[in-house]
Amino acid sequence: MAVSALTGFSVVSLLSLGYLSWDLMSPNQVESESVPNFRDRSPVPHPPHIIFIMTDDQGFNDIGYHGSDIQTPTLDKLAADGVKLENYYIQPICTPSRSQLITGRYQIHTGLQHSIIRPRQPNCLPFDQVTLPQRLQEAGYSTHMVGKWHLGFYKKECLPTRRGFDSYFGSLTGSVDYYTYKSCDGPGMCGFDLHEGETVAWGQGGKYSTHLYTQRVRKILAAHDPQAQPLFIYLSFQAVHTPLQSPREYIYPYRSLGNVARRKYAAMVSAVDEAVRNVTYALRKYGYYQNSVIIFSTDNGGQPFSGGSNWPLRGRKGTYWEGGVRGLGFVHSPLLRRKRRVSKALVHITDWYPTLVGLAGGNASQTEGLDGYDMWGAISEEKESPRLEILHNIDPLYNPARSGSLQSGYGIWNTAIQASIRAGDWKLLTGDPGYGDWTPPQMLPGFPDGWWNLERHLEPQKSVWLFNISGDPYERYDLAEQRPDVVKELLARLVFYNRTSVPVRYPSEDPRGDPDLNDGAWGPWVGDDEEDHWNGVYHKKTKNRKKYKLSRTKSFFRRLNTRIMSNRI
Repeated sequence: MAVSALTGFSVVSLLSLGYLSWDLMSPNQVESESVPNFRDRSPVPHPPHIIFIMTDDQGFNDIGYHGSDIQTPTLDKLAADGVKLENYYIQPICTPSRSQLITGRYQIHTGLQHSIIRPRQPNCLPFDQVTLPQRLQEAGYSTHMVGKWHLGFYKKECLPTRRGFDSYFGSLTGSVDYYTYKSCDGPGMCGFDLHEGETVAWGQGGKYSTHLYTQRVRKILAAHDPQAQPLFIYLSFQAVHTPLQSPREYIYPYRSLGNVARRKYAAMVSAVDEAVRNVTYALRKYGYYQNSVIIFSTDNGGQPFSGGSNWPLRGRKGTYWEGGVRGLGFVHSPLLRRKRRVSKALVHITDWYPTLVGLAGGNASQTEGLDGYDMWGAISEEKESPRLEILHNIDPLYNPARSGSLQSGYGIWNTAIQASIRAGDWKLLTGDPGYGDWTPPQMLPGFPDGWWNLERHLEPQKSVWLFNISGDPYERYDLAEQRPDVVKELLARLVFYNRTSVPVRYPSEDPRGDPDLNDGAWGPWVGDDEEDHWNGVYHKKTKNRKKYKLSRTKSFFRRLNTRIMSNRI
């Protein structure tokens, strides 16, 4: 069947087989239904105060209510009294999740579909995007951001205070030391990274970042009048990203853990849990709580090699398996109509944009091309989710799968391309999704290699996978060969989405971004009046490397190191 005929292909065949209870939307339906509908929303008397809390690299198994060995009593209590989102999806690495939260758009629609924004890249969130905090400002909100930005800073126009936040305090890069705020982008390329607004906060280092950021949030709450103006705070913790650092008192409760990395990581999670307790206490103390909405979300899956755990999900940070893209999330609010429950509604990180704009009394339909949906009815009142599918991503620059081809994709899609989509119960992956391991907590660093071998799962000749996620959430039973009809349907959806994508923004690093040229600190280095030169897709440079004969073990670890995101991502 021709590609053009498949672009708006329906799923009548799947409906008849009972695998889906809805029609995959045609392009016209997608365009008409992409604008959120606010008619069914229950009115909120006064716009609520919104506190969005994001943690970095916290795994699916790194919260108490998922049976973790890490103690999170505050998060457990808030989630238990609110709505747990157990079908919630994020992106596998930092920048993509943050860009989708702030814009309400898939990466393919902002040009950020490949990797992260590096510190020396002349790249940031596209200037033509109207951000979530800008829409909230239009609705009368006072907007504040505290913590990790990681959406680019090569120009001042890229900074949080130019993208909708009235104030900003935090770090611009992807990873910093928790005490010194030193951030390195390779050997010898280090600089200070703590900023107050648009200036370097030289005198405020030395305090543990989780505590420092919490202190700033409490200061904002104390200074603001909750009756005079609604407040939006985006608290983007650096934790629990590497480096693994925490005050000693948080490590002591985990002294019995034999895995040192897990012990330190658990301590960092506990520090975050305490920080959330202090923020919620301040909300009550200063009169915000009764008219507030607290949202908790991770940005991507955990990294087992740095103490995280996504067990029993497959994969890890940097992969499109469930362990990389299925996130921790919950909503806690006195405004919820139906509380103390678990929601299985399909929710994506892009949905927060129209949901929060709607809660604020704004109209998200003024922002054209949103990929998110207003989910408040599904979250608060247990209504049916308006979301039917999720495009996890299409990355044309990621290492192509050697076994992939257009022929493998039935002449519809080149399966060498890294891509993934969730539609109803089904999930399709093509290309190289990343290492698809199931990593038990016992297998983490310091434990016998035999644990690793129990769950290794290598399929070097494959480039297409299909799973019924509702029935097989751990992705253990690949149905691609048994259900070619479903595979074709979802490949057609990838074709449709790919036609709507914009060129990848992934420029080469600019030597002018060296912090040594900026008084030793990371910060903007390009003038706002200097024109950008985007020439379509930017390809990564490859270097010729000498080939060595390695044993099977050494060869495996070399491939592992080249494919897994480094600690500084």
